[in-house]
Amino acid sequence: MENVWNNLVISINNWWDNLYGNAPQMIAALLIFIVGVYLSRFAKKITEVVMTRRKADKEITLLTGRIVRWAVVIFALVFALQQAGQEVSALLAGLGILGFTVGFALQDVSANFVAGALLLIQQPFDLGDLIEVESFTGTVQNVDLRSTELITLDGRHILIPNSTVFTNTIINFTRTEKRRISLDIGVGYDADLEAVEKLAIKTVAKIPGVLADPAPAVFMNGFGDFAMDITVAYWYDTKETGFTAAKNTGIVSLKKAFEKAGIDMPYPTQAVLVKK
Repeated sequence: MENVWNNLVISINNWWDNLYGNAPQMIAALLIFIVGVYLSRFAKKITEVVMTRRKADKEITLLTGRIVRWAVVIFALVFALQQAGQEVSALLAGLGILGFTVGFALQDVSANFVAGALLLIQQPFDLGDLIEVESFTGTVQNVDLRSTELITLDGRHILIPNSTVFTNTIINFTRTEKRRISLDIGVGYDADLEAVEKLAIKTVAKIPGVLADPAPAVFMNGFGDFAMDITVAYWYDTKETGFTAAKNTGIVSLKKAFEKAGIDMPYPTQAVLVKK
């Protein structure tokens, strides 16, 4: 390993010494590299426009654009070095060995790089999807080669390492066309359970976005300490309404309907005896 490192250092020193005798070539090489950087950005935009017109996925378009950009930059760098009269083969070989060594030392960074590429290829979610990863729920803003960017429901900006996203469970709420909401309610023991069931189903069926198939249902869970424990379940169309809105409307509507019908919804009470 020491011999390889020494050879690399010698190659870099020789390469550096030759810079002083090749000033005109170096200026031309610098211009070539600068033009190549600008062309890389232009090539990236052209690639993304073409793939967008062909209705390619956003993630594949993003990954392809980045690959094209870096390919142009690397080509411009190699061409610039050749124009400067530098022997790039030995330098590239040395940089390859150095890159392998650095990559081995930075395994976490390499893992995030590979995981980011796999996420863009496999597409477990799209940009703009609402997902849950590692107890974080938010909208996907961007996926780069290091981290996945989320904006949570309360407005926080979260960057999750790609390796964490790739190796953990991903819940994609956007790709789900319908979801079920379950509300646990307690009603008094003197209530007519059949009337309660009919009223609950009729109430939640009026909520915007609630589906008729599967139909809303009421389940009797058991005898609680203060009330009969029931669950009101209903499905909603995720394209018409959101989870928070559907759940909030369900809670408010059921409470109003039960109060209007005179159905008691008892809550825990305690009697305190004070001895003198």
